[in-house]
Amino acid sequence: MSASPAETTAPTASTVPTGITAPTDSSAVPDVADARLAARRVTVIVGVLALAVFMSSLDLFIVNLAFPYIGREYHGTGLDTLSWVLNAYTIVFAAVLVPAGRWADRVGRLRVFISGLAGFIVGSALCGLAPSVPALIAARVIQAAGAGLMVPASLSLLLASVPAAGRAKAIGTWSALGALGAALGPVIGGSLVQLSWRWVFWINIPVGLVAIALAARIVPDSKDKHTRGRPDVAGAGLLALAVGMAAFALVKAPDWGWASGKFLGVLAAAAASGIAMIIRSHRHHSPVIELGLMRSRVFSGTFAASILYYAAFGAFVLNSVEFLTGVWHYSAIRAGLAIGPGPLMVLPFARVVAPRLAARLSGPGRVAVIGCLVNAGAMTLWLTQIQAQPAYLTHLLPAQLLGGAGVGLTIPSLLGAGSLAISPDRFGTGSGVLNMARQVGTVLGVAALVAILAHMGQDPIATFRQALVMVIAFFAAAGVVAAATLLARADNGAARAQANGPAAS
Repeated sequence: MSASPAETTAPTASTVPTGITAPTDSSAVPDVADARLAARRVTVIVGVLALAVFMSSLDLFIVNLAFPYIGREYHGTGLDTLSWVLNAYTIVFAAVLVPAGRWADRVGRLRVFISGLAGFIVGSALCGLAPSVPALIAARVIQAAGAGLMVPASLSLLLASVPAAGRAKAIGTWSALGALGAALGPVIGGSLVQLSWRWVFWINIPVGLVAIALAARIVPDSKDKHTRGRPDVAGAGLLALAVGMAAFALVKAPDWGWASGKFLGVLAAAAASGIAMIIRSHRHHSPVIELGLMRSRVFSGTFAASILYYAAFGAFVLNSVEFLTGVWHYSAIRAGLAIGPGPLMVLPFARVVAPRLAARLSGPGRVAVIGCLVNAGAMTLWLTQIQAQPAYLTHLLPAQLLGGAGVGLTIPSLLGAGSLAISPDRFGTGSGVLNMARQVGTVLGVAALVAILAHMGQDPIATFRQALVMVIAFFAAAGVVAAATLLARADNGAARAQANGPAAS
């Protein structure tokens, strides 16, 4: 097994084990000081890298509360069109992730990370200057390409920089801040749109510049010397086409008809693109999806569960925004604040509760299952309480708090379970595939939700109940898949063995 340069030089653990008194001679002092300095440096590195994933996740959903304002500025633009401001970002994000991960492994992860941040900043500036909805969607494509570069490079840099003993905690922080960014999107968006919806995008510019400066100064570079060949760009295009056409079919299905020739034709074209992408992945030396990784039950189970979980998560966030602003008639900032308590539960559960449960339950797989069930339970609670008359404290808030706890349990646990099947020389590739699953799930969940909400009838509560049933079904399905694939002791042992040996190819 080859280790990345950053990994071979990363600090190991504290030189003074817990419960043992350190020697008092002066020769030991520099070692302790060095260990503490190294620990602080790792903390800063994790913070810088997590900031990038926070920004990219934030922009998945920050536009939700800007939709009414964008629609008013560009009169006559409906939810089905505005949803592509979100979906275009997510589709391109998903398509770029794996080729970007491979490119990062090959040319240097820090270089790709900083390039992605720069592209993200440029795309954000163009979004804020967009003179029309089509121009805004095009700018979101540029922004998404930057995010797709920086996210897999971010995780691979983290895995290469953090000692093995501290990776679980670091992954928890990284993934929790990503989830927090997605969940806080409506909160921050609701505040910024009071100035202008354009500030939803411009806020990324100063934050991104600070992240670039810190990364260039603090984060150590790493790469895989054995990576060969160029990434499969055509395969990435096929993936984007497949996901995009599937989302388009779902959004248009209520107009076309679920059994219409148009719907079935576009769905068949999406399936054909997906099959072509899989065939290319089988033959290409640097495929979009490394099929060898999928032979691991843990990795493939994490991949499938992530798609289902993020379909539910993406639909849930947009559904909450649409309900609060459309039925309870909350202002954008009030709706954002109403959503806020849920995200506040994410970080403590991801940083404290999830790692402790994983230690007690023999791995993160069981924690992921529990988290999925908690989320399904939270949405079931809200389904029983939903009503047209506003009753936030007694009806919605308990479900929001329970749902935030579920997110904090599930997201780092899924990523932690999947990372067991990734060897160091596949950090960029493997993390790209897992993050791709997240984006694909988000696209499909949002598209399915739009198909339900775009044709709301006389009883909006009945429509939102249908949406909640769909969200519950996705969360429950993610839990079932996680239980079926991540709990087998034998397979967990095999995954750990693979994590300590060469990746499958």
